[in-house]
Amino acid sequence: MTAESPDRSAAAAPDLVFSCRGVSVELSHTDGPRRVLDDISLDLSRGEFLTIVGPSGTGKTTLIRLLAGLTRSTRGTVDVNNRPIDGPPEDVIIVFQDYSHALLQWRTVARNVALGLEGRLPRGEIKARVDEALRLVRLSAHAGDHPWQLSGGMQQRVQIARALAVRPAVLLMDEPFAALDAMTKAALQDELLRLRDETRSSVVFVTHDIEEAVYLGDRVAVITGAPGRIERIVEVDLPKPRDQIVTRQLPRFLELRYLLHHAIGQTEHA
Repeated sequence: MTAESPDRSAAAAPDLVFSCRGVSVELSHTDGPRRVLDDISLDLSRGEFLTIVGPSGTGKTTLIRLLAGLTRSTRGTVDVNNRPIDGPPEDVIIVFQDYSHALLQWRTVARNVALGLEGRLPRGEIKARVDEALRLVRLSAHAGDHPWQLSGGMQQRVQIARALAVRPAVLLMDEPFAALDAMTKAALQDELLRLRDETRSSVVFVTHDIEEAVYLGDRVAVITGAPGRIERIVEVDLPKPRDQIVTRQLPRFLELRYLLHHAIGQTEHA
């Protein structure tokens, strides 16, 4: 059994949400254009949880911004639902790492969750969606609280609820749990897997944490170098549902962790 992900573009085309082919990105710097990503080819299927792992400075956040339509490619093609991305897609939402700045501290939890819906839907529909999103992240009892009254993990749940209220097809998550303590991080990892299963949204999740990438992902993309290139894509053939204790002790989990460490370390020292 190989850990490498096969080329699934032909067989899985009807189920593809994102498709990147030969994508490069150059950003302006004081000394001229600098290539940040080079020759990126990547697919995301419906309902898939794709994790992206790699060292700092390899363009992981740029890749997230590219999928969100916030950054344009210099070369290659990026499609969402078989259409070229020409701006932020309506059904693609980003969840950021810095929840304290992403939330409006003077608004209640419910009004923060409603933010992306205001002016777009009738008041009754907004309330129904907010209530549903808070139920999904188990914060219904805190609808009237303000973010500053909540723990860091609860504030990150509010940000996730705000994304879910829009009912996105894809959640793009840029190291959303990096600032949290280990116990809160583990709890939110399990919460996120439950939410993916319940909503069937696709997830692209950037992390520096190799164990997190293996635990969460259906596949893991390893991005290395400067400019960043995808070194390999690894299928995570671990049983579901995942369990923080049982899954992390499986021989296959340890094999995958070693494989990814080796892929990153090999390119860093090449």
